[in-house]
Amino acid sequence: MPPRHLYIHVPFCARRCSYCDFSIAVRARTPVEEYISALRTELATGVVEGSTLDTVYLGGGTPSRLGGPGVAEVLSSVRSRATIAADAEITIEANPDDVNDVAVAQWAVAGVNRVSLGSQSFDDSVLEWMHRTHDSRQIAQAVKALKRGGISNFSLDLIFALPDTLKRSWERDLTLALDLEPAHVSLYGLTVEAHTPIARWRDRGAVVEGTEDAYAEEFLLADESMAKAGFEHYEVSNFSRPGKASRHNSAYWTGARYAGIGPSAHSFDGSTRCWNVPAYSEWVRRLTAGESVTGGEERLTPGNRDAEEVYLGLRTLNGLHIDKTELETVTRWVEAGWASLADRVLRLTPNGWLRLDSLAADLVARRTGRPHEVLGATPSHCYI
Repeated sequence: MPPRHLYIHVPFCARRCSYCDFSIAVRARTPVEEYISALRTELATGVVEGSTLDTVYLGGGTPSRLGGPGVAEVLSSVRSRATIAADAEITIEANPDDVNDVAVAQWAVAGVNRVSLGSQSFDDSVLEWMHRTHDSRQIAQAVKALKRGGISNFSLDLIFALPDTLKRSWERDLTLALDLEPAHVSLYGLTVEAHTPIARWRDRGAVVEGTEDAYAEEFLLADESMAKAGFEHYEVSNFSRPGKASRHNSAYWTGARYAGIGPSAHSFDGSTRCWNVPAYSEWVRRLTAGESVTGGEERLTPGNRDAEEVYLGLRTLNGLHIDKTELETVTRWVEAGWASLADRVLRLTPNGWLRLDSLAADLVARRTGRPHEVLGATPSHCYI
């Protein structure tokens, strides 16, 4: 069956953030025409031919650097090869400094009805440490522009578990985020990835991460604050108001088929996961030369499927169906406050989500009779 979900990777950024290890291309000037031409060439290979798309997600990188006309051209190119459903969720990731009344109006005309705003913090010194290109004032300005332009379905991203040396108030950040009345909030604990600026700072002896205790404390404070504000903690890193969960990302977590185009983008056809070459210049070169842009693939084994079923089930409120033979194990989790169990469906609590990897690995080992590392359960562009 044709995929009903499409991810489009837009790699361009004005600057690499200190924590970022994504596939990006730092450009002072965004090569919009070159990018769209290459994207049309990839679409012509038939990746979404005959599809009716329920969700389209422009991620990055910084898709908002394409500008209003560029985003419109991207979506027009998709429509030339596939049908976008009338009620489709069309999301664009944006930096606050790219959001203004003109851009929002152009996005809305093109069909964009959801924006994921890369806020990260409301503390200007923290934003500077992160190498962000915006300040806290521009976050509120961006939200006002979105609302004026009729896009009320917007999400705010925030990063927690920062080093104490930054003296960031997590409680203040949560309060200021909720004051802007978002429909959705995504919260990500800071992790140090290889070959990033903060990895180099750490190697020089700088403190770049919060403690494990601080991580747990801030995660649980976020859960409590969001619940009081009427948000549902529907996935380990995501909160939404009723009916505003990300339909696109939720498709990943249910194992749905999806297509990905652009450098580093992943696709999944139900049995095989593949991904494009990560470097923008190589992606363009291959398309220009008529070569495949596939950088690698993995075919899911029965063991992979078992592992992904467990991991994906435990990371969302949908939960995981438990067999009789597993009841003794998961009952201990319930008694410890890590999970709830009703009608054989196991759902992790926030305290359980703090132990997600180890609990999932334990259950996978019991199901398969051997240790199993959960790999590839979500594409690289989907935060974990």
